[in-house]
Amino acid sequence: MIASITGTILDKTPNALIVEVHGIGYQLFIPLNTFYRLPEVKESVSLQVYTHVREDALQLYGFLSALEKELFLLLLGVSGVGPKVALGILSGMELTELVQALRDGNVDRLRAIPGVGPKTAGRLVLELREKVSALSLAGLQTSAPAGSESEKMKEDALSALVNLGYSRNEAKRVIDTIVGEEGSASDFVEGLIKKALKKLAKVG
Repeated sequence: MIASITGTILDKTPNALIVEVHGIGYQLFIPLNTFYRLPEVKESVSLQVYTHVREDALQLYGFLSALEKELFLLLLGVSGVGPKVALGILSGMELTELVQALRDGNVDRLRAIPGVGPKTAGRLVLELREKVSALSLAGLQTSAPAGSESEKMKEDALSALVNLGYSRNEAKRVIDTIVGEEGSASDFVEGLIKKALKKLAKVG
């Protein structure tokens, strides 16, 4: 079982990256909070890894901090939550906001995340409220990667939102609204994604 990985980034998107280690490229699925803090392509990276083994597949999930991985594992311990849903929950809001929602028992905020229905939201609060209270969020503040061109940022943000479960038309409408209000695609792609998630949560 792979617990961690260190290598060179060959490619990265808001949802996954490929890390080369001794000539072998490993695909790792990642939450947005990890994507925000990744180095640039061709630079070195070290990730905490969760290895998910099924009869028909072996999938790797990567995290830039042990705490992100710990929260992912806590989510997996909730009935009805698999790796894909857990990753979607981690990506559905900032980690500090997610932990606060769980601590406060804010079911409505959790339900705004695609793929999280009322029953799942209720179970998350019931099973994780006390557990997340013991977590320290130190070191989870995100820092922005190097800027990219406006259209590339918009496309990356759109791809991330679609993979989170939002319809392409709905996500594109929100992104276009934000860009129209600000006159640009924000300073960084993660800024655009965060703002879009907040607007989509209000709509939901």
